[in-house]
Amino acid sequence: MPNDTDRGRFVWYELLTSDPEAARGFYTELIGWGTTQWEGGDQPYTMWTKGEARVAGVMALPDDAVKAGVPPHWLAYIGTPDVDATLTEATKLGAKVLMPKMAIPKVGSFAVLADPQGAAFAVHTSEEAVVGDEGSTGVGHFSWHELATTDHEAAFDFYSTLFGWVKTEVMDMGPAGLYQMYGRGGSTLGGMYNKSADMPGPPSWLFYVTVDDVDATAPRVSDLGGQVVVEPMEVPGGDRIAQCRDPQGAAFAMHST
Repeated sequence: MPNDTDRGRFVWYELLTSDPEAARGFYTELIGWGTTQWEGGDQPYTMWTKGEARVAGVMALPDDAVKAGVPPHWLAYIGTPDVDATLTEATKLGAKVLMPKMAIPKVGSFAVLADPQGAAFAVHTSEEAVVGDEGSTGVGHFSWHELATTDHEAAFDFYSTLFGWVKTEVMDMGPAGLYQMYGRGGSTLGGMYNKSADMPGPPSWLFYVTVDDVDATAPRVSDLGGQVVVEPMEVPGGDRIAQCRDPQGAAFAMHST
């Protein structure tokens, strides 16, 4: 049965890409993920693993998305006790449904939306078992969820209404504005900020995966055919991050403590 404890939790991550086989090789080599096949759907579905935990999935961009010019990208699934109710509320708040509700036997139901500023995300209601990672922030797991948008205050209000997120810390980035962190259940999940005029593309989410050492891992991105967009740098608190694109162009980021 749907469980309200999943509300607002990032329950799954999925890479939609132009070359799933090449992407599997890239992330397996870079992050050290294993792979496993899930046979529960109409087509086999490849999942990345860290130990026994299932971390993320990879699949080909749907043909209609390719025709619409949608580039390879990572998509996060956020838990909700009722996909239908969340879709109704989200559209009333100005969101757009990109993919209507679909059900997967023994897994649950999901839908894909664009928030009022245009960033894509998915909602998911579990049926019998949570498919993915239970939320570990260790090496090989996603540790931070960052939204670059055009109105971070409005975006926070939208997600807070849907998922119960609360504001945590806020950081003044000077001319770049405020970086608003948010969370649930006493944990900080990520941050939101207003993208600058010179940042390409529409509002979007960026997901950080934890690695042993960002500085040691970043050079391998280029070696494996990807691109480091923001070189390794220190963030407040002393952690290190780097922002990258994989060989097919999907944005992702790395984090180490």
